[in-house]
Amino acid sequence: MSTLKVYHYTKCGTCRNAIKWLQGQGHELDLQDIKEQPPGVEELRELFKNSGLELKKFFNTSGDVYKSQGLKDKLPGLSEQEQLELLSSNGMLIKRPIVSDGTKVTVGFKEDQYAGAWSTI
Repeated sequence: MSTLKVYHYTKCGTCRNAIKWLQGQGHELDLQDIKEQPPGVEELRELFKNSGLELKKFFNTSGDVYKSQGLKDKLPGLSEQEQLELLSSNGMLIKRPIVSDGTKVTVGFKEDQYAGAWSTI
């Protein structure tokens, strides 16, 4: 079984639940703290392309940084490159956890979504 890369925030309960679920499935995890070491622009671009999601789904819209910067109104006017640069500049802007096996990517944690993507049973 391949190792999953998990971008997480240690103080995030949702991240802890996701990690526990993945470990319960027997996955080996490569954990990267999104606040201490946010992914770079190219890494984010790859995650975005592999996810099949809209780029706005990568933003932590309920976070303080997102709200304090007024990004709800600013994001629609930013290019893809500008949005990726913004995400890479502050890990607290990124919705978490992000899980990737190098080809498949999930953002956030919903058990039914994980069961479809990462279940080994």
